[in-house]
Amino acid sequence: MEWQSQNGQGLEDRKKAFEAKYRLDQEVLFKVEARRAKLIGRWAAAQLRLDGDAAEAYARAAVEADMAVPGHAGLVDKLKADLGQDGEAITAEMQRLLAVAHEQILAELMAKKK
Repeated sequence: MEWQSQNGQGLEDRKKAFEAKYRLDQEVLFKVEARRAKLIGRWAAAQLRLDGDAAEAYARAAVEADMAVPGHAGLVDKLKADLGQDGEAITAEMQRLLAVAHEQILAELMAKKK
């Protein structure tokens, strides 16, 4: 009987650990995707020759467009309309910036741990 009680507690601890990891993974994913939207917004602002406050406002609008529609269709549609480019070029840049955003967020999280 003691084994069952210890094993049950061990399983409960594992379940809690998996749930905590899942929550952390989802939080990191959200931050990475939001950062990627901001980076692609800055990239698009540069393509449109915006700078300073106008570029940052455009980057914020890109983040809002990304969050307005599930998936990334809202962001891609906004960029296609604003830039007059096809979705392939935009999607390729978004993929590149996803890796950049991931590295930045992980570096920030590691810096917080120190």
